[in-house]
Amino acid sequence: MARSNRREAGRRRLAMRLPQMRKLIMESRDPWQLELFEAYQMAVEARDAVRRQRFNPNLVREYDETCSEIERHVIRAMCEPSYAQRTS
Repeated sequence: MARSNRREAGRRRLAMRLPQMRKLIMESRDPWQLELFEAYQMAVEARDAVRRQRFNPNLVREYDETCSEIERHVIRAMCEPSYAQRTS
C-alpha cells in the first residue's frame, strides 16, 4: 500500500475507532498527525497478519497494545496542539 493510501486508511480507521475525535481526525493536515495515521495503519495491518497466522497470541497482544498506544498519541495530538513539538 502506498504511503498516502496508508495514511488515509489509518485516518479512516482512527475516525471509526475514536468517534469523539472524528471531525478533528478527518480535518487534520498536521504532518506529525499524518505520520501517526500511517503508523496506526501499519500496526493494524501487522496485527491482522499475525492474527491470521493463529500461532502467536503474545505478538497479537503486543500489536494490540501498539495500536492502543498510537490511539492515545492521536487523542493527545488532537487535544493538545503543543504535544507534537514536545514529542518530536
